[in-house]
Amino acid sequence: MTEVRAKKALGQHFLVDLNIARKICEALSADGVGAPAPVLEVGCGMGVLTQFLLRRDDIVLWGAEIDTESIDYLHAHFPAFAPRLWAGDFLKMDLHAAFPQGVRIIGNFPYNISSQIFFKVLENRDLVPECVGMIQKEVAVRIAEPPGSKEYGILSVLLQAWYDIEYLFTVGEKVFNPPPKVKSAVIRLRRNDVVQLACDEKLFVRVVKASFGQRRKMIRNSLRAAFGDFGGAEHPFFARRAEQLSVAEFVELTTWVAAHL
Repeated sequence: MTEVRAKKALGQHFLVDLNIARKICEALSADGVGAPAPVLEVGCGMGVLTQFLLRRDDIVLWGAEIDTESIDYLHAHFPAFAPRLWAGDFLKMDLHAAFPQGVRIIGNFPYNISSQIFFKVLENRDLVPECVGMIQKEVAVRIAEPPGSKEYGILSVLLQAWYDIEYLFTVGEKVFNPPPKVKSAVIRLRRNDVVQLACDEKLFVRVVKASFGQRRKMIRNSLRAAFGDFGGAEHPFFARRAEQLSVAEFVELTTWVAAHL
């Protein structure tokens, strides 16, 4: 079978540089003790990253691929891998049913759903101890940035609450076919030791999203637009902007909001 045609609707940019693929593979620690760790590659494409992952004896590789042409290509070129290749949308995959003991996630993620992939990782944080992904550089920066940065936002706070995040390296446009119009980057997420936030976690998400909803305004205005005026009560953080607050400060703010609703 000839090469797979990249489809714009699926956000496909196939990695063709073997050195980059090898580096992404090596970025996954797996930390396997005893039995090989299950790993799920999201968007296998033509198997450029897949081939390196399959050589590792400390992991058992599974795949999720939505593109039927790519699935046919992978079946033809990696027949031993075919039984572990799930044909469908990763965003609709039931990770608890598929990997009840947990799974690490890796991939050259389609740019058009990269944020959704990380939100799914977040939803399944009890199952996903590690995630290595190549994504659009500006999204990678946004996820990894500390408080005080203009790029720091909703995804930064929510992911950093549960994961330690490392920006590993930048990737140029020419290592893909077709080349994207932007640079890419590889980041690694490793689950931190937070079991439960010291606040209502659903309210925490609401507070974070509301705070960044009008990010140029003070938190006072953003939260009042979402929750009301809190009976006229004020919190010291009200005079700051959302990008200035750390995860711990958002936890503190959430506790205050809960007491004043």
